[in-house]
Amino acid sequence: MTLPGLTGLNHVAIICSDYARSKRFYCDVLGGEVIAETFREQRDSYKLDIAFQGFQIELFSFPSPPARPSRPEAQGLRHLAMNVTDLDAAIAYLEQNGILVEPVRVDELTDNRFTFFADPDGLPLELVET
Repeated sequence: MTLPGLTGLNHVAIICSDYARSKRFYCDVLGGEVIAETFREQRDSYKLDIAFQGFQIELFSFPSPPARPSRPEAQGLRHLAMNVTDLDAAIAYLEQNGILVEPVRVDELTDNRFTFFADPDGLPLELVET
């Protein structure tokens, strides 16, 4: 049985430590398109809605958010994975933009090639060649 009416992923919410830096990363480097940008004065916080092919990211800023451990792996959301058609081209692009990319691996269950890199706050992001 599946959840009735489920059609796909709507958005992923991310809290960043440096709003301007993360906005540049997700929009300028990864190519997301700004849908809406809102400053919420009562929270001293920005909310940025960013569109990507097939999903959206909500980027939030809050004053002094606590760090979330990602290594060693902790409970909770493990990573955000995005599909690409040409993994080598995507890696070259990221490296040209100064982003460190892990060595390519092959998923033993799907045979898909994949790699990981991190956003400005160390959130693990994965690229999967489909």
